[in-house]
Amino acid sequence: MKRRAFLIAGAGAAALLGLDLALTLRRPTSPALMTGVVWQLHAGALDPRGDWDLLGARSLLLQWMVADGTAFVPGLGLPLIANAPNWQRIAREPWARSIIAGLAGSFNEPTARRNVAELAALSARIAAKPLPFEAAGFYFPVEADPTWSGVADLGRLLAPIARPLWVSAYDNSNVGPGAMADWVSSWLPADVGLFFQDGVGIHTRTPEAARAYATALSERLGAHRFKLIAEAFRPAPGGSFRAATAAELRPQLQMYAGFDVFVFDGPHYLDRVMVQDLLAG
Repeated sequence: MKRRAFLIAGAGAAALLGLDLALTLRRPTSPALMTGVVWQLHAGALDPRGDWDLLGARSLLLQWMVADGTAFVPGLGLPLIANAPNWQRIAREPWARSIIAGLAGSFNEPTARRNVAELAALSARIAAKPLPFEAAGFYFPVEADPTWSGVADLGRLLAPIARPLWVSAYDNSNVGPGAMADWVSSWLPADVGLFFQDGVGIHTRTPEAARAYATALSERLGAHRFKLIAEAFRPAPGGSFRAATAAELRPQLQMYAGFDVFVFDGPHYLDRVMVQDLLAG
């Protein structure tokens, strides 16, 4: 073999070796600590970047594509936020191989619940629009809990929205796993899935108690209709929140082994340093 051909072949082999090494380094930890990440879009969080795939994330849940009348995705017939996300880049990320697209919501929960009928109608319209990425499903971002009397109307309001469809619920009242499963079953349509917020971030319950909720809900709804949201934040002085430490988050995620776990939220609370800390553990 001539020297030039040898060098080219050697460079090609080195490139393949480098690519293989890069792919190996980006494989998730075993066992994976999460299935996906949640991204709560707002004006200060429009360019999500992270290494969540190293922890097992392959799915991205968008909190919403429209919030309070402002669109984060072009082509929805609503005013588009300035410096909108680069959806082509995001859709190529290894942690966004599957995107569940949140529909129309509000930053304020009481406002969202008060306007739930209008938000559901808008959500049905935008779910039918072409998107700059392929949606694996949709999410209606008006969150439910047992104190919400209007939840009884949700099944009817969700009927026109495209499937697959998901909603979320939480329990700050600590009604208990069985009662929570009974309550969810009383209003959730049979063809809609549930994201359950674990409540650990605000110390409503321990990870062990959250797993008991997850078990009850998954058994009642079926595993294919259930996903668990792990809150990656903790209370901070002054009524704000901070990112959980690796020592706090690791046992929380390990406790949820066997469930589809989405971390809330990746761009805000789970940076690359935290990912490395979790991998090191």
